[in-house]
Amino acid sequence: MEKENLNEVPTIADAIGLEVLTVEAERVTGRMPVDARTHQPYGLLHGGASVVLAETLGSVGSHFLVADQGKAAVGVEVNANHLRGVRSGWVHGEANLIHRGGKMHVWTIEIKDDKERLVCTSRLTVMIIAHPQKNDSASAEKEG
Repeated sequence: MEKENLNEVPTIADAIGLEVLTVEAERVTGRMPVDARTHQPYGLLHGGASVVLAETLGSVGSHFLVADQGKAAVGVEVNANHLRGVRSGWVHGEANLIHRGGKMHVWTIEIKDDKERLVCTSRLTVMIIAHPQKNDSASAEKEG
């Protein structure tokens, strides 16, 4: 999948208005609206929405580091510290790769509000696996 097509695929990101803005070798940025789609019942940004933003940015970053090797990236652990409430506007995430191993990547993600105040800090661990579609097609060929 090309970066240009990321925002066109129907996913949870699409449902909540999350946008991936830049994908670089070890850095990914994106943003997400703070509105009814991302609120918890008290009108604040839902912590789970922040986690979706964090995991999306890190997973996309890992995907683009390994896809050309026939591999895929899947999140296996994510944590988040929610530091500030946000009621409206946008939150902006920046994921930075801090470990790039052959089987595992680790990302730190900072999410800030429109005034650049830290809202959430997160760490994501991503496992690098054989690409499932490539394995499925190979299995189908063997079975057929």
